Amino acid sequence: MSILISSNILLFTLVHLLLQIQSKPLAPALYVFGDSLFDSGNNNLLPTVARADYPPYGINFVKHSTGRFTNGRTLPDFIAEFLELPYPPPYLSIPDEDSMKLTGLNYASASCGILPETGRQYGKCLSLGEQIEMFQRTIEKKLLFSHFKKSEELSNYQDYDPQSFAQLLINALSNHLQRLYRLGARKIVTLEIPPLGCIPHFTRKYELTEKCHEETNQIVSYFNNKLPATLKELASTLPGSVFVLARIYSLGYNAVNNPSKYGFADVSNPCCSTWENGTSACIPFQAPCSNPNEHFFWDGYHNTETGNAIAAALCFNDPGFCSPINIKELTRI
Repeated sequence: MSILISSNILLFTLVHLLLQIQSKPLAPALYVFGDSLFDSGNNNLLPTVARADYPPYGINFVKHSTGRFTNGRTLPDFIAEFLELPYPPPYLSIPDEDSMKLTGLNYASASCGILPETGRQYGKCLSLGEQIEMFQRTIEKKLLFSHFKKSEELSNYQDYDPQSFAQLLINALSNHLQRLYRLGARKIVTLEIPPLGCIPHFTRKYELTEKCHEETNQIVSYFNNKLPATLKELASTLPGSVFVLARIYSLGYNAVNNPSKYGFADVSNPCCSTWENGTSACIPFQAPCSNPNEHFFWDGYHNTETGNAIAAALCFNDPGFCSPINIKELTRI
């Protein structure tokens, strides 16, 4: 049972193909789809300004500035560790002939999303549809054979009212999930959109005295509120599928409003020095804060490694966070 994981609207997908191989890891492979939350270096090889291949990104990661948009490990990195697997390398960095030797690939691409036009203002990126096409080519080239014998900030939003845009995203995501199902995915864990109104990009942009911009969070909620019914419908119409929902929104919101519960001392300021007064990406080669483990945010958009670790541990172990079962239990089905 290989695993596919995606952060385009933050979804995990566990793929179950016809044959399974018993091995020491909990799953034979991990395949990653998503945006900058999960990108491990694909954008390094694309003509785009949405890149994190310079310090201080990766300052706490063993290989340093790999293209991860955080100081250390991403959420999929932690999931790989829990599964006793290596970190899946960026798809664009691996020659086809080497792919069969790997226990997974990472297709994630910063700035891209569910819709094909999302993030194009920053340059070339790989939309969720393009990432799935790459996964399909991986299958067609039998690269999985060794495992068996995944406003401007809300791009395009200005063309729709919030509820209509949420429905557009839900419909597109549903189509992508059905395509993954046709490629063999059977066990799918989908994460909500996190509380975007609580990230520094918005709290500093609106110069808030409170901790979150609730108008932005309300827009996010239109999507999140539609997600459970969509997953339930997919589970009822796709034979053999299992859909699990991860409550990532409440985790992020609670961390910002009750930081001591999670061991954070600062949930308002980015750890690194960023462009545009803390609302954007890290300024190259500027020293970050001395205590990143006590910060929830690394830059204006992304979590620190500590924030990623908390979310990954909950999703892997806690049936209340990833319900009705956690990822550990899902791998046993």
